[in-house]
Amino acid sequence: MSFFENTQGEELQNSLWVEKYRPTKLDNYIGNSHLKEKVSNYLKSGDVPHLLFFGKAGTGKTTLAKLIVKSIDCDYMIINASDENNVDTVRNKVKSFASTVGFKDLKVIILDEFDYMTPNAQAILRNLMETFSKHCRFILTCNYVEKIIDPIQSRCQTFQIVPPSKKEVAVQLDKILKSEDVNYDVKDLVPIIDSSYPDIRKVINTCQLNSVKGVLKLSKNDLLDSDFKTKILDILKASDDSRNKYMKIRQTVADSKVQDFTEMYSLLYDKVDEYASGKVSGVILVLAEGQHRDALAVDKEIPFMATILNILSTINK
Repeated sequence: MSFFENTQGEELQNSLWVEKYRPTKLDNYIGNSHLKEKVSNYLKSGDVPHLLFFGKAGTGKTTLAKLIVKSIDCDYMIINASDENNVDTVRNKVKSFASTVGFKDLKVIILDEFDYMTPNAQAILRNLMETFSKHCRFILTCNYVEKIIDPIQSRCQTFQIVPPSKKEVAVQLDKILKSEDVNYDVKDLVPIIDSSYPDIRKVINTCQLNSVKGVLKLSKNDLLDSDFKTKILDILKASDDSRNKYMKIRQTVADSKVQDFTEMYSLLYDKVDEYASGKVSGVILVLAEGQHRDALAVDKEIPFMATILNILSTINK
């Protein structure tokens, strides 16, 4: 372990299933078989390039980055750029670590959630990547690769992290629940996975939250959340006129009492091919605008319903 990793709260982390069962070996990393072979070659050679992993939240980007640094002989530091995202972080913390003499020949800096890093900070980091390239590597993770400036992207080997299949997630949950001696009904895994997929981190957290005294019991909120998402998608895919679809979705939203639509935007993006055939690019732009409005709104239902209205309008153009 690097002396530069923050180990505060280690006992608490170990009590969280998502940390306790985080893969520590590449063989145990589920999904992304296309990438595992390349990473395996990096680990065997010890020659790790600058890496940029992008993909949806909770799909294993940070896990893979940590797995790499713990599998090679290096000193490493991990920074969460969603908390430390300004020029001072790069000039002081990153530069200080990269420039000082370490215990190992190689240093690796993981910048998690790098898309939160300001453009000015990214520009300074680009210079540091060149200055310390002989002995320091950078592994960057982000949800939105388009927020990373081109000069940094061009200096990294870039890989999209694809979420494992629902079947692979179910197999992993089965292993965790058995290891924790939790009794469960297989059918209860379906709404848990459906409600949060592809965010595997949230799937595991939901399982732990609902495992009480050795038994997995779903709350009504979990069942409602899964049912809500399914209903919205089914309405959008149905052969009905736009007005009826809008009214049905509005009623579904009202009945569900859902107040946070963040996951719904992600799901509508993931499933866009299923309900917007031929109009995918237009609907994606609508979703992007809807997410922006959602971030600024107090009543989240209003921008969500406006987004639904715009989706239906785009599909029918």
